[in-house]
Amino acid sequence: MNTASPTGSPVTREAALRIAMAARALPGVEVVAFVRALGDRLGLPVTDEKLARVTVEDLKALLQGDEIVDPGVESSALKAAVRFLWGEGLDDGQPTPDADVPAAEGALKVAVASNTGELLDGHFGSCARFLVYQVSEEGVWLIDVRSTEGTDDADDRNVARAALINDCHLAYMQSIGGPAAAKIVRAGIHPVKFPVGGEARQVLAQLQGTLKRPPPWLAKVLGREAPSLAQFTSDEEAEA
Repeated sequence: MNTASPTGSPVTREAALRIAMAARALPGVEVVAFVRALGDRLGLPVTDEKLARVTVEDLKALLQGDEIVDPGVESSALKAAVRFLWGEGLDDGQPTPDADVPAAEGALKVAVASNTGELLDGHFGSCARFLVYQVSEEGVWLIDVRSTEGTDDADDRNVARAALINDCHLAYMQSIGGPAAAKIVRAGIHPVKFPVGGEARQVLAQLQGTLKRPPPWLAKVLGREAPSLAQFTSDEEAEA
C-alpha cells in the first residue's frame, strides 16, 4: 500500500515507517524536514531500496548540510537512525529457539539473514540478525538467534558477520555483494542468494527435501559423494 510523503511523493508504508522511526532516533529532528532532506539527497521517490543504501556518513552530511539537527549528535543515535532506514528493528518480535532439538547425524547448520520474525528478508551486510537452523531429513529447527549489532564497529563488517556464523554450513540471504561473498566462502560457509525471501522454515523445507539425494554442490558441503557420481562409480566397478 502506498502513502504520500510531506513532499507529495508517493512512498510505501514501510518506507514512511522507516523514515519516521529514524527521525525519532535523532534528537531535535522534525519528520517533515527530514523527509525533504532525504528526498533532496536520494532523489524522488524515496524508495525502500534507496533507504537501504544510506550510510552513517550519508546521514551526517544530510543532517549537517540542512542544519536540521545538532551536528554533535552522538554516533550511537546516527547508527540507530541508519538501521531504521535500512528497515532493521521495526519488528520487536524476537524469535525463540525451538526446544528439545534432536541430535541428527549429518545435519546441516544454516544461517538465515533476517530483520523480521522468522522471515528470510535480510541482506548479508545489513540484516539485524541471523537465525540459525538445524536442517536434517527429519525436520527443520531454529536453534539460535544471533544479533549483528556488535559487528557494526568492526574494521571489516563482512568479516565480523562471517565470524558470527562460521559454525554454519550455509548462509541464506536476499542479496550479498561479491567481496562479501568471497569472505564468507573463506570462512567455510556456502552463500545462497534467495532474492524473493519468505518464511525461513518454508525456504529451508525446500533444502530439506534435497538431503536424501543432494545435488553435487550440497553433497560437497555435506562431505558426501554426489549420488550421480556414486552411481557412475558403481557401474564402472561392476563392469571391471
